Amino acid sequence: MIHFVLLISRQGKVRLTKWYTPYPQKERSKIIKEISSLVLSRGPKLCNFVDWQGYRVVYKRYASLYFCMCIDPADNELETLQIIHHFVETLDRYFGNVCELDLIFNFHKAYFILDEILIAGELQESNKKVVLRLVTTQDSLVEAAKEEASSLSNIIAQATK
Repeated sequence: MIHFVLLISRQGKVRLTKWYTPYPQKERSKIIKEISSLVLSRGPKLCNFVDWQGYRVVYKRYASLYFCMCIDPADNELETLQIIHHFVETLDRYFGNVCELDLIFNFHKAYFILDEILIAGELQESNKKVVLRLVTTQDSLVEAAKEEASSLSNIIAQATK
């Protein structure tokens, strides 16, 4: 089971967090600091798995971001690396060559994609096309709701004149 997902920049700034195991806010902050320092201090030639407090942290660096997932020690690390890669490829297809700024300014889209891939710390959907179709459908629903809200506000504005 995946306990949490962290996206951390090379400067140590957190770009995305998703918690599948409940932790108090103080403990979350402590975990983020520990994982950040642990992952950022490791050399590029070292293994992408590190034991941490009875769990295993699996991470992979893509461009300027570290994608980290905390799993149980009995879970398959290579499968977790595949899940990370699957998430990155899906982000890349959605944004078209994704970069850190895409995740900063469109963080809600990154959460949508992550929620389509993982549910409760387990892989839900492994097909990129299905995930992208669902996210695109969600985007069209949001656009339709914005248009409807805009037309309603125009009707209200005309009625109050």
